[in-house]
Amino acid sequence: MKKGVLGLVVLAVLLIGAIGIGGSFISARNSMALKSNQVDAAFSAIDVDLQRRADLIPNLVASVKGYAKVETDVLTKISEARSGLLQARTPDEKLAANDRLNAALLPLMRMQEAYPDLKSNQQFMRLEDELAGTENRIAVTRKRYNDAILDYNNTIAVFPNSVWASISGFKPKTTYYKADPGATTVPKVDFGN
Repeated sequence: MKKGVLGLVVLAVLLIGAIGIGGSFISARNSMALKSNQVDAAFSAIDVDLQRRADLIPNLVASVKGYAKVETDVLTKISEARSGLLQARTPDEKLAANDRLNAALLPLMRMQEAYPDLKSNQQFMRLEDELAGTENRIAVTRKRYNDAILDYNNTIAVFPNSVWASISGFKPKTTYYKADPGATTVPKVDFGN
């Protein structure tokens, strides 16, 4: 009779252990799935802001064309970079296309110095303000995206989640948004003009 009771105790301990491990797995997997979805949603927010910027650019370019007829090379590069952004599908492609568009937009903003009348054009100024606002929105959504990736990666890296992530196929996400290549260059300010 003592063997029967001992067998039941062992069975109960094994059953409780299996339920605990199963509960841990389900909880961790659900948490990782939610965090992975948060990363996707955060990237989607960036995508929306990039689309908004891409939609503003043709209007900005059209307002500049009236003043800067000789600057077709700059405007062509902007149009090509915008097209590349719209055609990009993966996060890596969109990051690269966004960097190309940022680089193409810099000369457009510098054109204001060469065309003083452009600075006083109300449509150009309104579009430039909208573009600046969109750039700020992109910066905020980039930070949220990077924070979501960090949270997700931290979640799948800690024990026991690392075991469950490996079993469930969750992998670290490595496509962080980084500063634009020109961001490390100190802008030149000249008050002599």
